[in-house]
Amino acid sequence: MFTVDTVHHADWRKPDGVHPSKPEDPVTQVSYNDAIAYCKWAGTRLPTYSEYWVNTKHDNRRINTESMAIENRDRVSIIGNVWELCASDLPNVVPLAGGSYLCSKKMCNGTSKEKKISVDPFTANRHIGFCVLDN
Repeated sequence: MFTVDTVHHADWRKPDGVHPSKPEDPVTQVSYNDAIAYCKWAGTRLPTYSEYWVNTKHDNRRINTESMAIENRDRVSIIGNVWELCASDLPNVVPLAGGSYLCSKKMCNGTSKEKKISVDPFTANRHIGFCVLDN
C-alpha cells in the first residue's frame, strides 16, 4: 500500500513546494496537459514512445537509484532521471518512458520498449517530466 502526501505550492518552479529548481534540472511537476500546452506554445512536440527509445538507444548512462542521481549527467540529453511523458493517441492513457530516481530494482526500475507504464493526463509530480522534439 502506498501513501500519498500532498505538497502544497509545488509546481515546475518549485517542485518540492519550497526550493527553486536549478536550470540543469529536468522540468517536473507538470502533467501531460501542461506539457502539451508548452509544446503548442514552443512549436515543438512530445516524442512518441518509440521515438523516445530511438533517441536514447546509444545513451549508455544508467539511473543510479542508490544516490538518486544520474551518472555522467549533462544538459544535452533526453534522460533526466525522471519518467518522461510521451505523446499519446489514447484518451486518459499517457505512456511514460525512462525511469525515475525514486524507482528501486524491486519496484519499477525503468522501462524498456517491451515494459510499458502509463499515467493519466492530469497527474503531475516530482519524478515525471518531459522532453521535446522539433515539429
